[in-house]
Amino acid sequence: MSETTVQMSHGSGGQMMKRLIDEVFLDAFGAPELHAGDDAGVAELPATGRIALSTDTFVVTPQFFPGGDIGRLAVSGTVNDVATSGARVRYLSCGFVLEEGYPLADLKRICASMASTAQEAGVAIITGDTKVVGRGKADGIFINTAGVGEVPEGVTLSGSSCQPGDVILVSGTMGDHGIAILSTREGLSFTTDIASDAAPLNQLVAAVLEAAPHARCFRDPTRGGLASTLNEFAQASGVDIELDEAAVPVDAQVRAACDMLGYDPLQVANEGKMVAVVPADEASASLAAMRASRYGGQAAIVGSVVEARRAGSPCVRVRTAWGAERVLNMVVGEQLPRIC
Repeated sequence: MSETTVQMSHGSGGQMMKRLIDEVFLDAFGAPELHAGDDAGVAELPATGRIALSTDTFVVTPQFFPGGDIGRLAVSGTVNDVATSGARVRYLSCGFVLEEGYPLADLKRICASMASTAQEAGVAIITGDTKVVGRGKADGIFINTAGVGEVPEGVTLSGSSCQPGDVILVSGTMGDHGIAILSTREGLSFTTDIASDAAPLNQLVAAVLEAAPHARCFRDPTRGGLASTLNEFAQASGVDIELDEAAVPVDAQVRAACDMLGYDPLQVANEGKMVAVVPADEASASLAAMRASRYGGQAAIVGSVVEARRAGSPCVRVRTAWGAERVLNMVVGEQLPRIC
């Protein structure tokens, strides 16, 4: 790495974050489950079969925002990461780093939100930890959550499993969370309120798996948005991905905000959306399952997997509404800091 210090761009979900993961964390820890590059590591446990384990840390600012708060975000984010493995999510842990002087009323509100979201997801928070640091050392509250689930027999999902001919689906509109956080933080006002989409999606994933037993992979497009997710799939599988820009659902207000601020909604974070790659003959059933789920009413088929045009250089190409084609890259540098 050329950098000698941690920079905000290392948390962007783009190229600098990937380099940090590859050259620091993967190099240090080295577990094959980490090298698979998926959101949850799947491992064998004697007498209990396979489990999926994932952990995440949440430092969002502001901590309360339209559509949710840091507590709902923490539970939803970890539930969704474990669910992408196809696991039945069972248990969560939570660790809090609290700044001296943080209001107890706000902490209670956050904990109530976490409990409500866990109940909605059908999971239990069974262990935790709390640390308190001095004033000015933690920006109020940071939360770490870890989740564990059971992977059913015969379920093997990975971003490296995409095959030419596969179909790509998204469970709803792109960019809601990132623009909601930005608008609240910067005091921007829009004609219609933009709310975060933070939500647990384990039941949606289970419904799609029932409809599409040969599904290749799932991923929640958080930092770096849909662009980073599809590039990760393309690189892991050695394929190209073709995306139909007109088919990608984007809320009109989010699109207007992105146009005004110079953002591409395909690169903006989501916290309650799921991307699925499934065989073509299971795409219609997958779409119906998504749309029948609580958080999938605006699901859409948005693209397909194709053979790589250049061996060793997989990429994501976007067909625009005007019939042109552009390459969709990962975010370079920091776009929206402290969004999760």
